[in-house]
This record gives sequence, C-alpha cells and structure tokens, in this order.
Amino acid sequence: MTTSFVPTASTTVQLTPSYTLPIVLVIAAIPLLLLSVWVGGAIALFGLFLLFQAATLRLQFSETALDIYRGETLIRNFPYQDWQNWQIFWNKVPILFYFKEVKSIHFLPILFDPKTLKICLEQRCPKIETNVA
Repeated sequence: MTTSFVPTASTTVQLTPSYTLPIVLVIAAIPLLLLSVWVGGAIALFGLFLLFQAATLRLQFSETALDIYRGETLIRNFPYQDWQNWQIFWNKVPILFYFKEVKSIHFLPILFDPKTLKICLEQRCPKIETNVA
C-alpha cells in the first residue's frame, strides 16, 4: 500500500522538475526544420533553453513565499502577501503559469510538477471568488 505525499501549508515543498514541455518543443521542432530552418531552429533552441531551466531551477513553496533557487542560491522570492491572482492555463495539458503581484505580473512555463504546483497554490494563495452582478 502506497501513500502519496500531500503537502500542507506549513511544510516547505520543493517541486519536482517536469521535462514534458521542453521535450515536446524539441520533438515538434524536428519536422518544422524541414519546412523552415529558422522556425524549427528557434523552437528547438527555446525547447533546449527550457530543458536547461527545468534542470537547474528549483521552486520551493515555504510558509510565506514562493522561492526560486538556482542550485543553492536563492534568486527570487515572491511573498504570498503580495499576490493578487494566479492561474494555470490549459489544465488538461498545463503549459503556462500566471500570477499577479501588487506591482508586477509573471508568466512562467510549466517546468515543474503541475499537480503539486496547483495543490500548493490552492493552500497558500486561495483564489477569492467574486460575484459580479
């Protein structure tokens, strides 16, 4: 009997990398190279860039913030208190994560486990439902 880990708002959770999006882009670029070297090459390079990012970046959900690490170095910190909204686009095949802070908007490709990402977001930054009459 296996039990799956369910993160809580008080635990620090490091998301597992997901290489799906970068690999799909690299594979999709192969036939495009036959049609246009420039388009296929650009998509392949972007896929390789995302593959590198997935391999080197780490997202951690702490009690107070979303932290982004490269290796052991903290490179960005996004305190939840500054968040206004978030969205994962295309739930069936998640490829883009959006969140809005008080002073900025961020779009990130899904390079991490989308299920754990969604669980952590729902726990730490619940969406406020508004009814517009």
